[in-house]
Amino acid sequence: MEHKTLPNSELELMMILWKAGRPMTRIEIEEKLPPKRELSKTTILSFLSRLEEKGFVRVEKKGRNNCYFPIVRESDYLKQESGSILAKLYGSSVKKFVASLYDGDGISKDQIDELRDYLDSL
Repeated sequence: MEHKTLPNSELELMMILWKAGRPMTRIEIEEKLPPKRELSKTTILSFLSRLEEKGFVRVEKKGRNNCYFPIVRESDYLKQESGSILAKLYGSSVKKFVASLYDGDGISKDQIDELRDYLDSL
C-alpha cells in the first residue's frame, strides 16, 4: 500500500513512534522531541490527527489519554521514499546517487567500504 510523503514535522513524530516500538501518548511523544524543538500541545495534536487521517497511526483511548499506534511500518515507508527520491532525482540510477554523494564529499572512505561489504554480502 502506497502512502503519501510526510512533511518533516509529521515525519519527526512518526520517527519517535517507530523508534519507541510501542504505543505512546502525546505527552510521551512530546518528551522525546529534541530539546530545542518546542511544539505546543495543540500543534502536536494537530500533527497526530493528520497522521491518523493519512492512515499512519491508529488512536485508542487508554484511561484519560489517547495512545498512538504506528500502523505503517518504518521499513515500508523508507523503502517507498527512497525509491521515490532515487527515481525523481537520479533517474532510478543507484550509481548516479552514490556518485553524487562521493563527488559532493558526502560519503567517506569508511562508508564506501561499508557499502562494498554490504554489496558483497548480497
